[in-house]
Amino acid sequence: MNSHCRWHLTASWFCRILAAVILLQTLFFKFTGAAESIYIFTKVGLEPWGRYGSGVAELIAAILLLTPRFAWAGALLALVVITGAILSHLTILGIIVQDDGGLLFLLAITVFFCSALTAWLHRLEIPLISRFLKPQHV
Repeated sequence: MNSHCRWHLTASWFCRILAAVILLQTLFFKFTGAAESIYIFTKVGLEPWGRYGSGVAELIAAILLLTPRFAWAGALLALVVITGAILSHLTILGIIVQDDGGLLFLLAITVFFCSALTAWLHRLEIPLISRFLKPQHV
């Protein structure tokens, strides 16, 4: 295995694990109805179904991220979900939510960049993209 492949594999696993851990860690708060979670989803007008729906989507994304064959799908799903969270922070919630010092926003940005890098590292595995990027054998 050359150094490029080793870097690729290491970066992929690092990003996938970090994003999945952050996504999984927030599930407890979403599914148990923690006050901060209820506040956030009430403020954006999606309580309770938005909280449950985003929790299920984040759980699926985390599982896919940790499954080598479907890391690309987990990354894309995480990007969709986390983009919604980031946009909510920038338009409705603000960077700081209930005196958290911006921690939730920072975690969302971290998931976004880890998922984006994972999607890029696994771009040749994405069915629609792989048809156009893989070299054709003559």
